[in-house]
Parts: sequence; C-alpha cells; structure tokens
Amino acid sequence: MTHPFPDTPALQTALIGFGNAGRWFHAPVIAGVPGIALSICSSRPDDVRADWPSVPVLPNPEAVFADPAIELVVIASTNETHHGLAKAALLAGKHVLVDKPCTVTLAETEDLLAVAKAQGRVLTLYQSRRFDADFLSLKQVLEAGTLGRVVHFESHFDRYRPQVLDRWRDKNLPGSGLWLDLGSHLVDQCLQLFGVPDDLLLDLACQRDMAEVHDAFHAVLRYDSARPGLRAVLHAGTVVPAGSPRFAVHGTLGSFVKWGTDSQEDALKAGQRPSLQALAGWGHDAQPGEVITFEDGQRISRPAPLATGNYMLFYAQLRDHLLALRAGQTAGAQVGSPPVLAHEILQSMSLLSRGELSARKGRFVETADLR
Repeated sequence: MTHPFPDTPALQTALIGFGNAGRWFHAPVIAGVPGIALSICSSRPDDVRADWPSVPVLPNPEAVFADPAIELVVIASTNETHHGLAKAALLAGKHVLVDKPCTVTLAETEDLLAVAKAQGRVLTLYQSRRFDADFLSLKQVLEAGTLGRVVHFESHFDRYRPQVLDRWRDKNLPGSGLWLDLGSHLVDQCLQLFGVPDDLLLDLACQRDMAEVHDAFHAVLRYDSARPGLRAVLHAGTVVPAGSPRFAVHGTLGSFVKWGTDSQEDALKAGQRPSLQALAGWGHDAQPGEVITFEDGQRISRPAPLATGNYMLFYAQLRDHLLALRAGQTAGAQVGSPPVLAHEILQSMSLLSRGELSARKGRFVETADLR
C-alpha cells in the first residue's frame, strides 16, 4: 500500500498507554507505517525507552493534549479510562483512535460520538481483527458464494489460560471480563459479515478457580428476518486445553472450517516489528482453512483461499484519511473514510450492551432496532 502523501509532513501521533495493548498491538504497528511520527505517553517511561529509545516520551496525557503538533491520539489505556481520555483529546482538537472496547457503557460511547461530531474530529475504533488472515479468507469464501446460503456461523476465541493473573483485566472492575475484551472483536466481525441480528442471547461464566469476573461467554445471534434460519454463535473461553476451530461456517452448499488463530498477535508478542515497506512473511497463515463441498454425492475437501493478515493496513488507511483531511482544508482533497465508521462503533457497542442486558435477564434481547 503506497503512501499517497509522500511529500507532506508526517501525521504526528501520540500513543497513550504502554501496557499490553500499547506495547504489543499499537506501538510496533504504528512504527511500521511510513508517514506516521510516533510519540508515547506512559507512566513507565523507562519501559518505553528500553523498547523505543528514539521515540519521544510524554509525561502525562495533559502534555499530549496541550501539544499543538499532535494530530492523532491513540488511547490504549485501561478500559475505564477510555471515555475520559478520548473526550479530553477531542475537546483539545485531536482526532482519536480508541482501542476496543470504545468505552465501558453505551452512554459513554454515544457521548464521545456526539463530541467528535461537534468538534469536527474523527473518532474511530481499533478493530484490527478485520485484518486477520483467517477472517479475510472467510470473507473471500462467503463472497464467492461457495457455501451457498449460510445457516450456521461459529466464531470461537478459545485459549488455555487457567491461572487468574494479578492484572486489571482479571479483576472485578468496570470494563473487565472477556465479553468487552474478545467479544468486541467477535461482535464486530459478525456485524461485518451479516449485519445486525434480530436478537441476541448471552451467557457469561466464571470458570477458573478464584475468578473475580467472567472468563467465558457464549452468545447466540438470530437473523431470521434477513437471513432465514441463520444462527451466529460467538464463544470465548480461557479453560479450553484442546482448543477449538476458530471458525466453523455451514451453508446449503458447503462448509468452511478453520483451526488456529492469526499469526500476527504471537509475532508482535515475540518482539517482531513489521514494516509496511518490507512485508515478506508477515501475516502468513500457516494453517489454512478448509472448504468442504459435495459433488455428485462425494465429499470434496479443498484448501480455502490463502489470505494474508496485516494490521498495518488499519493505520495506513487512517493515516490516508487524516492526511487527506488536513490537505482538504486548503486544497479540497478527497478524504476517503476512516477504517471504522461512527455508525459501526455505535452498532458494536450497542450489541455489547444488549448482550450484557441479556446476561442479566437470562433471555433473548431484541437488537433489530440498531440497524
């Protein structure tokens, strides 16, 4: 993906937060995209300098908001801080990218979207798993019509992490638990594929010893009005030693089954630093999906299309949009769109919120009004 504004000053970007999300999923991805100049705001400046000795370190969010050169603020701090930090950044005239979930309540997300609109600034959400290799492969299969009319979709994100760690994600705090964490990804991918369901049922469970907050969820989404018979199952657990298929999709003409998860997370956690200018081997799927069809009564198995994952494309698209906005203020440039649109942020947060209501009520909750 070429840089459409090679001669313009780089997009000055400040990353707030250098925990797992900032350290693994944002800093190395941002740094791999030309045309973005990275600075990092963290309460652990020594950790930042150990990893990124040449990157400017800012002492606190207030310094980020007060710097007129910074155009984009990336919020990768704990979930309950997303609303306050993002709102302050928007009011300071910055564009904002928030790591998922956008906020911990629907009301907070609605507030941010209203502030962004009033300020004339971009608010977008880091739905990086739209750029997973397995998801992109599945999209190709569905777009080709190979499976016929889809009647059953399962999306699992199961892991074996039986120990409860001493971290905020495993404590009973606002925004913790697996539904807002991994559920944010699975809900967004499901919306991308099938749109808003008619209704949703969510079950939450604490399955590990000493668990303070739910560490497993099972959601069923029904699509009868637009896609008769379609059921989408979104599932995640932390006590799954054997693992499970990442995707299992069944239609009137065939099935798609995919084991294994996208390779980018493990590569980033291992310290690899990708570059949009040198992609050899990045995002390769070592365990391709399988497409099963029947021809003349015989079961036929074929490898699914082999897509390549690339989280850097998210930041490249956002860079292009913001630099075009910058140029368009004086040159009338076409600005394209950010990677995740305002209505998509609202839909995903609304579904997550309806899911929480379903779990409390123990029944299906209607969602069709979110279309």
